[in-house]
Amino acid sequence: MKIDEKLWAFFQNRLGFSDEDMEKFKKDPRNRAIVEKGADLAGKTIVAEVVHSSGCNSEHRVGDKFFMDATGNLISKLCPTKMCIFAIGALQPLVYAATEMIYAGVDPNRMLFKRCGCIDVGLQCGGWGRIVMELRIVDRNR
Repeated sequence: MKIDEKLWAFFQNRLGFSDEDMEKFKKDPRNRAIVEKGADLAGKTIVAEVVHSSGCNSEHRVGDKFFMDATGNLISKLCPTKMCIFAIGALQPLVYAATEMIYAGVDPNRMLFKRCGCIDVGLQCGGWGRIVMELRIVDRNR
């Protein structure tokens, strides 16, 4: 796919690159591949749904959902008012894996290990609570 100058200009503006930085960016074949796959990412939303909750100090409950764009940015207006940093941090490896799968042309919903939990070990193991979240990718309709 040929990347037109308008798309390169979009990335330069978004990333705040100088002309010199942009030339370096454009020369890296990985960056070119990612920009070419941008349309695939733009149409996706990552959803992490709480599937288990016990003793969560942030009051996350089963059914709560965290929404991200396909590059991992939280869409805060769709998320719970309070979001536990320890739960959000636990999502990082799964979001990274899902994004890499999209870049590779593989359906990220086929990921076998798509659950993660906050770092609290739960009351039974000397902590307070624990939540478990399951990741899925949906077509963006917002």
